[in-house]
Amino acid sequence: MRTLLHPAYLPNILTFGVIAQKKIVWEVQDNFQKQTFRNRTYICTDRGKLMLNIPIKHVGKNQGRQYYKDVKIDNSDHWQRQHWRTLQTAYRTSPFFEYYEADIAPLYQQQYESLLEYNLSAIALICDCLQIEMPTVRTTSYNVDLTELQEARFLVNAKKEIQTDFPFYNQVFGERHGFLKNMSVLDLLFNEGTGALTYLKAINLDLLDA
Repeated sequence: MRTLLHPAYLPNILTFGVIAQKKIVWEVQDNFQKQTFRNRTYICTDRGKLMLNIPIKHVGKNQGRQYYKDVKIDNSDHWQRQHWRTLQTAYRTSPFFEYYEADIAPLYQQQYESLLEYNLSAIALICDCLQIEMPTVRTTSYNVDLTELQEARFLVNAKKEIQTDFPFYNQVFGERHGFLKNMSVLDLLFNEGTGALTYLKAINLDLLDA
């Protein structure tokens, strides 16, 4: 059975565990909602957990809800430069940052208009780093009740913490802040390198069957 998942911004480790272990269908017919991982992610810095947020162009209330696939990125404040500098500062001393730096940098050099397409491009790039196949199947309509797909769209909710076990791995500022779980998959990639895929495949996904 395929699993239905939202494309998120630099998805967290749990979400990428689903990508690594399941056959994915991307949900692209939904309404955009605020305060979700559609346009935010969390990384580890010298100050602890930090949110990176992609600014979007908001539509007027008279236009009603906006489809996720129609959401445009607001590139007027040079967010890509800010995010890339933050990632460099946070992870320049991690074991594998230099190894993946040239692969990740294009995400912050090429300008995108569509949030959805940017997220899918980022996920494809990370899949390439992990040497796994990028899922390409997308939904053609929105369905509330699923019969032939496993529900995982709830993972995009940034306000609800998922209760599951995340095995320890060394983080750059771990001695200062302790282990920060379920950060962006980039945190795992920069710290574990080629061991990241093994980690992702070992994550317990029983919560999808609950």
